[in-house]
This record gives sequence, C-alpha cells and structure tokens, in this order.
Amino acid sequence: MAERLTITPRTRRLSMTALIDVIFLLLLFFMLTATFAREGELPLDLAMGGAAAMPETPAAFVQLRDSGLRLDGTEQTLEGLRDALAARGAGQVLLTLGEGVDAQSFAEVLQVLRGLPGWRLAVLGAGP
Repeated sequence: MAERLTITPRTRRLSMTALIDVIFLLLLFFMLTATFAREGELPLDLAMGGAAAMPETPAAFVQLRDSGLRLDGTEQTLEGLRDALAARGAGQVLLTLGEGVDAQSFAEVLQVLRGLPGWRLAVLGAGP
C-alpha cells in the first residue's frame, strides 16, 4: 500500500515591511502636494539698487535699535510712529535695523506699517 504524503501548509508570517514602505510613500506624496495657508505672513520688500523716480514726499527714515525706535532722528514709540506716519499721509518708509534687534520688535514694526494705507516699506541693511 502506498503511503500518502501529507503536506501540511506552512503558515507564513505576513511581512509588514512592504506595507510600511507604501504608507511612507503615500504620506510623503500628500505632504509634498499639500498647500499650506500663510496666515502670519508679513509683506516685505528689500531695498534694491536701481534708477527710480523721485517720490513726491520725502521718505520716512525709521531706525530700529535694541534701545528703542527712532523716526527721522527723534525717539518714538510704536503708537507714536503710527500716528506720525498717519499724519504724513502716504510715502515710503526706509527701515534700518541696529545691532541686537530681536525678531519680535521687527515684526511689531512691520505690523504697524502694514496697518497704514499708502506706505511702502524698504528694509535697508544693518544700521549703525
């Protein structure tokens, strides 16, 4: 009598490596194709060289230092800067940053200038 060979099926463990690779690629795809809102973005134009027409009103020169804020050489607060520029109407602000100015002070000045209609901001290099 012939013996029957019984083959028992081996239980093979499922490999998670391929599944993890696919999930990682999907995650990477969706992260790279997503668009993110830029809610806290402040507009900023850097002063560049070149020929330009002379403005009708003189530019307001603002110096931001670690010790305070100056508008055309006189000490100002943020509220005073806003009021003084609003009284002038419109024009261009030339802003210089002194040594030791932190990003928070710079952002506060940008926020004040953003709230004034008609004013354009040009950031010059580091000032004295």
